[in-house]
Amino acid sequence: EASPHLPAPKNVEIYSYNFQSLLRWSPVPVENGSVLYTAQYRTGFYKEWSGMGCTQTPQTQCGFPPEMRRRRWTFLLRLRAELGPLTSAWVHTPPFVVDTNTTLGPPRVNSVNVSPDSLLISLSPPFTPEPGDRLQYHVSCWENTTSATVEKLSESKTLFQIGNLKESTLYCFSVQVQLKIFSGHWLQGEQSAPQCHRTALS
Repeated sequence: EASPHLPAPKNVEIYSYNFQSLLRWSPVPVENGSVLYTAQYRTGFYKEWSGMGCTQTPQTQCGFPPEMRRRRWTFLLRLRAELGPLTSAWVHTPPFVVDTNTTLGPPRVNSVNVSPDSLLISLSPPFTPEPGDRLQYHVSCWENTTSATVEKLSESKTLFQIGNLKESTLYCFSVQVQLKIFSGHWLQGEQSAPQCHRTALS
């Protein structure tokens, strides 16, 4: 039975980055004793609540277990505080679908090879793609002294060549990844911090 004397956890939210997701919350303040927390989940189809592997934990976060690593499933989560025989009311999260609600980080830049008139950029995705994933990379490149930007979109290659550049000139670029999700939309990743490289002298 929920106790009126034990407040429910506040700031309960799901944080998801590159498909790694966790539930996190603010600690419940009490005069004495240590508050423990229990988190549970269910899917959009199934009404039974299951444990997330965080039962009576002192932590203020709980990672998604392997059985919740389904990108397209709808999950509902709930959390309560417990102190001895007291339990708080459950706090429920809104429905969560990893595929649409995760934040994609910027791609990793593995290497940049310079020639007098081009930059050859090798990238890798910020997460391990699943079979059937459609990724695009978006590269913006600009001469350091001007604001004229060259935009490039590549279907799926992780090797980019930006050509028609001036020799011995400093160019900067930024990259982001886009992932096609089941709704047909593209999930936009975060832009990478700009990297600058000088083209070679011919």
